[in-house]
Amino acid sequence: MLLNCDLGESYGSWTMGLDAEVMPHIDQANIACGFHGGDPLTMHKTLQLAAEHGVSVGAHPAYPDLVGFGRRSMALSAEEIIASVQYQVAAIDGMAASSGVTLAYVKPHGALYNDMMANAETRRAIMQAVASYHRPLKLMLQATPDADLHRSEAAEFDLELLLEAFADRCYDDDGKLLSRRKPGAVHTREKMLAQVSQLQREGTLTTVSGHALPLAADTLCVHGDNIEGVQAIREIRRLVAGN
Repeated sequence: MLLNCDLGESYGSWTMGLDAEVMPHIDQANIACGFHGGDPLTMHKTLQLAAEHGVSVGAHPAYPDLVGFGRRSMALSAEEIIASVQYQVAAIDGMAASSGVTLAYVKPHGALYNDMMANAETRRAIMQAVASYHRPLKLMLQATPDADLHRSEAAEFDLELLLEAFADRCYDDDGKLLSRRKPGAVHTREKMLAQVSQLQREGTLTTVSGHALPLAADTLCVHGDNIEGVQAIREIRRLVAGN
């Protein structure tokens, strides 16, 4: 199983995450494109780090919400979503090409990601945006019990999906992430490692009420916002490598 992480989210004098510490331990870097975080210099430096460590690069587009870090939903039309996503993808794709790096996929950020998973019209607009880009790119979205439906939707656009699970989040019985407003939504270190181990060994995870939920994931989202997170990524890396 691959490991992916949201990176390149620093902006100006504001530093977000420990990109240099995280990069050696992941397979895929989801790089912010300027709408929720990231600026041209941060994008350039993050791409160089990815190239140095042989990490695959993806665009991490968001709603145009720099103040809210892309965590607020916005009432954009399908046409606006398509244009907004392609604008951001083109920015990181061009910078990547200039750094000798090939952009491989797209993973929406924050509220845009959540809306994609909850709303078929938003999901369709994002699929259309990625599929109609001038060259093939994959789309990363959450692995859920609706994976077959999502693959069917993507097939209409001849679009390949990457399904991701979350290492540190508790799941509800319906396969969705438990709301952060509820207790236990974010796992402790011990529960996170147990969840990764179970997913790796059995292809299931245990939901909030104790049910075993089958989940087929191509990649695992990890977070390296602090030193403890970086250490957790190292441990997860050893788990998925079978060490």
